[in-house]
Amino acid sequence: MARNSAQTIRYTLDSFFAQDHAEKELVLIDGASTDHSLEVVSEYPQDCIRLLSEPDTGMYDAINKALRLYTGDAFGVLNSDDTYRDTSILSRIAEGLRDADIVHGHLDFVENHDNKTRVRHWRSKPQPKSGFHSGWMPAHPTFYARRTVAETVGAFDCSLMTAADYDWMLRAIDVHGFETHLIDHTMIEMMYGGSSTASLAAHIRHNLEALQSRRRWLDAGIIDYAMIAKPVRKLGQFVWPANV
Repeated sequence: MARNSAQTIRYTLDSFFAQDHAEKELVLIDGASTDHSLEVVSEYPQDCIRLLSEPDTGMYDAINKALRLYTGDAFGVLNSDDTYRDTSILSRIAEGLRDADIVHGHLDFVENHDNKTRVRHWRSKPQPKSGFHSGWMPAHPTFYARRTVAETVGAFDCSLMTAADYDWMLRAIDVHGFETHLIDHTMIEMMYGGSSTASLAAHIRHNLEALQSRRRWLDAGIIDYAMIAKPVRKLGQFVWPANV
């Protein structure tokens, strides 16, 4: 997903084309960029890129367009300011999806892709029995799923401004019961400051929308355990674990 990303998209594309997994496809949804983003994209092998550039209503609208266009057996989202941690990530994903419907792993938030200074580290955990009720969730940038999951769950809910990814994963795992597998490895480096992490207000909005999703799909109350546990779980992400 990209819009006016000329300053970062080269890092993203370099990390995609460096992957050692041969069978890969990049569906690049550009929100009608007015900077030099598309010029940068044109420098890369076009036989591996399916490009759609037109106005959209936001990131989740763009993801829904990509879900209608991709041709592979599995999908995930790599935003235009994210990169794969190393060249093995798609191979690790393919290996994990041999025995599971969904894989996810660890995520680093970085200051930028020049110095890779780590701001926050999301060390994922295997799915607990209590699932999303407990405040657990996978890191969406590391979340890859088989085509059958996408066909079952359907589109991302664009009425949610910052938590449509949370809502989609909740539906896939807790509503439809698809099996998950944890890849015990840092998969993605994401620039800090996205739509759900840019400010305190963004965090609050995301948590309120996540509660809305749980109330809709899991019959949660007006306030539930996950409303407190989910933000508390994230506090540990600012303490660096061993590098994985």
